[in-house]
Amino acid sequence: MSPAPAKPNEKPTEPWRQRLVRSLLYGRNVDRAAKARARVGLAMLAFASVYALIGGRLVMFAIGADAHSARRAASQEVVATARPDIVDRNGAILATDVKASSLFGEPRRIIDKDEAIELLTATVPDLDEAEVRERLRTRKGFVWLKREVTAKQQQDIHKLGIPGIGFLRENKRVYPTGNEVAHLIGLVNIDNQGIAGMEKWLDNQGLADLHRAGFATDRLQKPIELSIDLRVEHALRDELLKAKEKYHTKAASGIVSNVKTGEIVAMVSLPDFDPNNPKEAHDPDRINRLTTGVYEMGSTFKAFTLAMALDSGKINLNSSWDARGNLHYGKFTIHDSHPLGRFINTKEVFTYSSNIGAARIALGQGVEAHKAFLAKMGQLTRLRTELPESAAPLIPRRWGELNTVTIAFGQGMSVAPLQAVMGINALVNGGYLIPPTFMKRSESEAAAMAKRVIKTETSDKMRFLMRLNAEIGTAKTADIKGYYVGGKTGTSEKVINGRYAKKRVLNSFTAIMPCDDPKYQILVMLDEPQAIPETKGFITSGWNAVPTGGKVIERIAPLLGVEPRFDLPPSERLILAASRTTQ
Repeated sequence: MSPAPAKPNEKPTEPWRQRLVRSLLYGRNVDRAAKARARVGLAMLAFASVYALIGGRLVMFAIGADAHSARRAASQEVVATARPDIVDRNGAILATDVKASSLFGEPRRIIDKDEAIELLTATVPDLDEAEVRERLRTRKGFVWLKREVTAKQQQDIHKLGIPGIGFLRENKRVYPTGNEVAHLIGLVNIDNQGIAGMEKWLDNQGLADLHRAGFATDRLQKPIELSIDLRVEHALRDELLKAKEKYHTKAASGIVSNVKTGEIVAMVSLPDFDPNNPKEAHDPDRINRLTTGVYEMGSTFKAFTLAMALDSGKINLNSSWDARGNLHYGKFTIHDSHPLGRFINTKEVFTYSSNIGAARIALGQGVEAHKAFLAKMGQLTRLRTELPESAAPLIPRRWGELNTVTIAFGQGMSVAPLQAVMGINALVNGGYLIPPTFMKRSESEAAAMAKRVIKTETSDKMRFLMRLNAEIGTAKTADIKGYYVGGKTGTSEKVINGRYAKKRVLNSFTAIMPCDDPKYQILVMLDEPQAIPETKGFITSGWNAVPTGGKVIERIAPLLGVEPRFDLPPSERLILAASRTTQ
């Protein structure tokens, strides 16, 4: 039986599922116009959401581009991270970080690389076009294009509006004092990593590990305090520059050391370099001659020879030595620069710098005793300090009597000058060998690591001999009134093509002040000084290194707080008499 036909005005029956959906979406009794408006509104809402999402992402990319690139850089390239300030003992800044912008590229985001290269090289002429092209043609997500661009260059590149080109703010190391402390401070590479001097030491102390872990931030790092006094450093360098020019030397260097703590208060090696211009540091003539150079120290080594013999108790200051003629040893002849032609006592061996007397004293002690004493004084092994740059001494492979003869007066063995300074400090500070340091150190801290190497009375005698040398010997021109200076000179002929060259010498002068209670040692070295009218044709230490040392003492003593004292008695009364009373 067929269904009854629908009436003309009757609506067709709607399935229950459609009614349910319609009622849920539009409610009951909604007409077609309302449905259309709802659908249009829904479509508009969908399109608005999509465009809002796209716009939001664009804003995020614009705002966070540098941070996003920085994260990529950290994973793919080295970014220059923060380093602590380095300051002198008074807080003067020697090295610090400043913020600098560096140019990078993201090759995958650059649409027209040829255009980008052309625009960049036209804007920044010092960009290497071939290098930029090579870097941008890689498939890497991040490449450096130029480290440390100027503010003007950054502004000009920004105006180009090249997608995939941006800037990162990095830490750049700067050295406000320039050349003043170059060899001590060292320098860093383009990634702010230490590659020489105290900067390299800093990384070796764990800074590099902190960088890798991401903990080396500006907020977490305290300044590194050094033992250097920038005022003393400047005065020492200034006098060495004047001496280098005056005596036409190849090089000049100097050290100021605290004899009671081992602190290095100043250290200069000329020619030096500006760590703000790293290319200068690669010049082999600009090495640190005080730690990486080793030299025959000449007659300054006689101080060790006499201290060895006096400490043994086998001789005294009045012991007599035959200096009537040259000393012949095998095919070699030992002679004095200023022969006296008579027997001389131990005091005269030192004040007149007798090679013959020093050789006879050393022979009297024996080869093994000589070697053992120099080893005890730290002269036979490499000296280690905070500075990574150091050199091992050159000592004879087979040490016989002839070696003892020549080493006794400073030939046939080469040491780093800082090494010799450490040993001389022990001879005058009461007999304690204290490792040198470039960090601040108190006397109590130094005492905890000090090692007794000679008797107190031996140290008293060495101070007496050094003062006597300034009173009547070769160090008279360094006897600055009021500071009771003592010292020892050294003139060492340089070995050229296997032979000693008489006209090419390395001069040294080591001084202490004040001799009755030493606080500081000053070492001055002049490499190949030339004769000038003022020196009357002489090139020995007493004519150039000693007066230079005197000028240094005159300038730095007030800076170091050494108060002048006048009308002091001679060394025989002030030092020896006091020593006998104490004993």
